[in-house]
Amino acid sequence: QVQLVESGGGLVQAGGSLRLSCAASGRTFSSSPMGWFRQAPGKEREFVAAISRSGGSTAYADSVKGRFTISRDNAKNTENLQMNSLKPEDTAVYYCAARLPYYSGSAVFTAYHEYDYWGQGTQVTVSS
Repeated sequence: QVQLVESGGGLVQAGGSLRLSCAASGRTFSSSPMGWFRQAPGKEREFVAAISRSGGSTAYADSVKGRFTISRDNAKNTENLQMNSLKPEDTAVYYCAARLPYYSGSAVFTAYHEYDYWGQGTQVTVSS
């Protein structure tokens, strides 16, 4: 079983930065591909970024590419999302997600249904 707890959300002006963190419990973290999703009011949850279990492969939604950076520290069981040049349309609840241990060290997953564990979410609000 994996438990995920996000932190780092808040209110920021457009153009600013935030760093989200996800602390994971469980011995399988280093074998689990991870991701970030977000959900704005009235919209479906959407993919933001993903990282392989080794950290060597990443993927990003087109809307955040070049502005957001996903990373992980397997020694500390943490995943991070550095968000720069934030825009009002980035306002949403951000969720950390983990997949069950996967054999491939380079695989990344971008679909909601491919993840098995979810955090409770952290609110990010970007004012114009």
